[in-house]
Amino acid sequence: MRRDFLTQAGAALLLAATMGGTVAAEEHPVVKHPFNLAPSADLVYDLNAHQRGFALNGQALIGWRTSDGRYSVSAESRVALLGKLTENRSQGTIDSFGLAPSEFYEKRFRKDPTTSTFNRESKTLTFSEGKDSYPLKGGEQDRASVTWQLVALARAAGDKFKPGSTWPFFVAGRRDADPWTFRVVRYEKVRTGLGELDTVHVTREPSDANRGQTLDIWLAPSLEWYPVKLRFTDEDKDFVEQTLSKLTRK
Repeated sequence: MRRDFLTQAGAALLLAATMGGTVAAEEHPVVKHPFNLAPSADLVYDLNAHQRGFALNGQALIGWRTSDGRYSVSAESRVALLGKLTENRSQGTIDSFGLAPSEFYEKRFRKDPTTSTFNRESKTLTFSEGKDSYPLKGGEQDRASVTWQLVALARAAGDKFKPGSTWPFFVAGRRDADPWTFRVVRYEKVRTGLGELDTVHVTREPSDANRGQTLDIWLAPSLEWYPVKLRFTDEDKDFVEQTLSKLTRK
């Protein structure tokens, strides 16, 4: 689990999912909200981590694109000495729920790549690694797309995106999928490579699936609600933290 956490955190927007298909299917949330997609951009983050007593430093890159009814997200992370830790991609269309992934690709350090497929014709979600499958009801995300779907909802929600509000999703990983719920925590100032920014702090609520792991995201309304800081913490308090250092709008 801790090795999974390190590699996924380096990918910028990922957490380990361990629930089986039957349980997840029974708790499959389908919620439709207004959305407003963020403009296309490239984001560069400074990456700092503490894992098993070691300090790691590196860089995470995210490319977000949306045009002509389609979207794509690409992300990779690198650390000194080891080089590229992770690479992942999500692509798909835009529908009445927002992002509608068609494929999620993930490559981890020293691991074979995996693909999660959202088959819109058969309305099923399947995985190249693992036998679980899930019905597509609308609104499903993957670990790369979910943050950008959250950004789109925040941009459209106005005053509804406030401390105490919760935002449920159904998120696909490498071999299965499970419910995620984000809760808006508070308004905070965050120091970044672009200066000090006013942000909205959002956290993924704990569940049996993430077993003490947490994901915190800081969104900056003044910068199109882009995620300017992310922090992944596991049950042993090891962490990976990413802070925006450069932003290029496309």
